[in-house]
Amino acid sequence: MNKDIFVKLLQQRQYKAVRSILDVMNEVDIASLLSELDDKELALAFRLIPKDKAAEVFANMDSSMQTYLVEIFSEKELKELLDDLYMDDTVDLLEELPANLVNRILDTVSTSDRALINQLLNYPEDSAGSIMTTEYVDIRENMTVAQSMAHIKETGIHKETIYTCYVTDRRRLIGIVSAKDLMTTDDDVLIKDLMETEIISVKTHTDKEEVAKLFTKYDFLAIPVLDTDGLMVGIVTFDDAMDVMVEEATEDITKMAAINPSEKTYFETSVFAHAKNRIPWLLILMFTSIITGTIITKYENAFAAIPLLVSFIPMLMDTGGNCGSQSSTLIIRGLALSQVRFKDIFRVIFKEFRISLIVGAVLALTNGIRIMIQYDNAGLALVIALSLIGTVIVAKMVGCILPLLASKIHLDPAIMASPLITTLVDIFSILIYFNIATMLFNL
Repeated sequence: MNKDIFVKLLQQRQYKAVRSILDVMNEVDIASLLSELDDKELALAFRLIPKDKAAEVFANMDSSMQTYLVEIFSEKELKELLDDLYMDDTVDLLEELPANLVNRILDTVSTSDRALINQLLNYPEDSAGSIMTTEYVDIRENMTVAQSMAHIKETGIHKETIYTCYVTDRRRLIGIVSAKDLMTTDDDVLIKDLMETEIISVKTHTDKEEVAKLFTKYDFLAIPVLDTDGLMVGIVTFDDAMDVMVEEATEDITKMAAINPSEKTYFETSVFAHAKNRIPWLLILMFTSIITGTIITKYENAFAAIPLLVSFIPMLMDTGGNCGSQSSTLIIRGLALSQVRFKDIFRVIFKEFRISLIVGAVLALTNGIRIMIQYDNAGLALVIALSLIGTVIVAKMVGCILPLLASKIHLDPAIMASPLITTLVDIFSILIYFNIATMLFNL
């Protein structure tokens, strides 16, 4: 939908036309369209959204838009919205709102909902309990298919998903039944004869990243969540798992760029906050680089004897950093997808060593030929070739070992990514280069 046309219809008070447009649009697209409007237009447009879509549109808005709307809503509007919001979306909203608005919402909801919200808010931030919803379809094993379908029709409208039904006995999970099985089975079949008893579940305190990995591994639409007593308390749905995956990927990307992660978007984060997130790692890397400068100073005599040696330093350091980054990126990805584990460290080292020999040989031969053509100096070509091979080998060893060691001591492997590895490899490449040069040229 064109923003200008939409705004023009609002300004001309053609509310019927606006409502018709919003009625046929997808909820996510509506939220995206509203994000381009100013506050006054946003408030007006939101009130024109069909009631059955409003809650879903609201759930797909960013936190700043949600905060503004909550501030201007009447008590009636706020109550209607909260009644239609799923519990996990309500909890997500409360986590982003200022304290005064949180209190206003808690005063609006029922006593039972308030108790449930407080329970969900008390779970650790990175746990399955913090992202689960309590709105799921539960049925009994002694029910028939017909009774179960009637139950779904009666209560399903208030549930986040009906594609998987959970068979419980006094809140204890004993089986699951898919909607497909219910719809394709005779009405008089008992649920206990239809349900699957091999159930994959998580605990309320299971790390949400581990939960997200289960969705990837098993292609689930939802995963049941049990408390410490083994009683079912909720489910994690696929959309929430996807949010976790995006969040974790974003966090890893920022760490790999030597930036402290932030939950806010780029434009929501202040200039000061951006600087604060970047400075610590830059300071660490800057002072680490001093070591490289100290090593170079140590070999001033080599520079004086053969000034040409200096011109190859950037190439060696860049090549080493790039090789280390390649290896670390692949290992970090492998760790994230559980394709690589710490117990595989020797297999990884052996594989990367063989790769480094091939890569180093190709780079060495290419540069050796180039130096012979350009400078007609066999000694210099040999020094550069040997230095490249040594640098590539060391870089790939550092790039594959450090992330594995980080995972072993329960650190995020992403912190062992490009900037840190590049800095370490720079040190090793300079040492290798000048030691080879001094030995071969007797400097």
